[in-house]
Amino acid sequence: MKLDSLKPLIHHDGPLTTVCLDATRGDEAGGDREVRSRWNGMRRTLEHLGSPPQTLDALQEAVLRPTHVPGPHGRYLVASGDRILFDRVLPQPPIRDEAFHDGVPSLAPAAMAADDSVRYLLVEINRLGADLVWSGPEADDATTVVDHVEGGHDVVHKFGGGGWAHRRFQMRVQDSWERNADAVAAEVDKLVAEHRPELLLVTGDVRAVALLREDLGQQASEILVEVPGGSRADGVKEDAFAQNLHDVLEAFRARRREAVVARLREALGRGDGGVTSLADLVEVLRKGQVDEVVIVRDAAGASVARLSERTLWVGPDPLHLGMRREDVTDLGVPAADVRELRADVAVLRAAIGQDAGLTYGEEGSVDLMDGIGALLRWSDAATPHETAPAYTADTHRRHH
Repeated sequence: MKLDSLKPLIHHDGPLTTVCLDATRGDEAGGDREVRSRWNGMRRTLEHLGSPPQTLDALQEAVLRPTHVPGPHGRYLVASGDRILFDRVLPQPPIRDEAFHDGVPSLAPAAMAADDSVRYLLVEINRLGADLVWSGPEADDATTVVDHVEGGHDVVHKFGGGGWAHRRFQMRVQDSWERNADAVAAEVDKLVAEHRPELLLVTGDVRAVALLREDLGQQASEILVEVPGGSRADGVKEDAFAQNLHDVLEAFRARRREAVVARLREALGRGDGGVTSLADLVEVLRKGQVDEVVIVRDAAGASVARLSERTLWVGPDPLHLGMRREDVTDLGVPAADVRELRADVAVLRAAIGQDAGLTYGEEGSVDLMDGIGALLRWSDAATPHETAPAYTADTHRRHH
């Protein structure tokens, strides 16, 4: 998953303060108090780390502002001076709250959210028209953007009877349905071509859904998935539809991740086009070779936490990276500009700096040393080449 939205953060001048916390409000009475309590503890930590008072005041105002998002969720903010540079509602609370103050932000929470996000257009259709609901980057944070398409042909109700007049009326009704569906399809085709969502989700009146499917062009048809249980009308069973929508999105995320992980397994198996281990990943990140970083994410988040417990050496540029200080000074970086940084921050900073993506593979989906690896854009004789008998009983790795 590409991380383009985070790129401005790695080139921002001056220290940045990052906050990631559980923003869930358990109930109206005590929810605000719970979030305030979590923030107060983080504020004390940030004061100790040297975050400026004006930055903390700006963060406090934003953190305590209700998100109006029901159920468990998180919040990720990055601030500098008295400005909030990035504010994103996360679909799940973070594994642990985090307060971070450095020249670069802690990027893992936002990267995880990006890996979970799906750009989709939801079409809720009936025989009169449709509501079009955007999600993902087309929407603003946790909100959705809704468009409406009305077909304009309102002879839409059939009734029992017989005779030629009845048949003519029935034909007019059928024609209205088809024209309305055609109007919706034209708008959907245009939006899909312009914005290129990953999924086109369609729900609503069964007959209207069928007519829409017939009228859509190839680009929209290839990404279409029907989701049962939705409707434009009031009274729909929202919980049932929400579960159906969740299941469709989870299935898509699993397919998207598996497609990347399968490519990495293949690359490691043939010993070309992929690397594993933190040291080898650092080597290819330094040269701008990485297309996609893959991190194995277990249920408890232990592999991600282990990465945050290690450090790397970095310079001013995101690709100034090394396992040792000398690795960075050997790139021509003055020793005074070289410093130690948490490994998860340094890796993601370098990945974003070369327009690489990030995928969190599920536990057991691929065997990676240090729980991390990468697909490469290119390789040469100096690139670490892996053989991967790890997919047999032999878990040792050899370098060529």
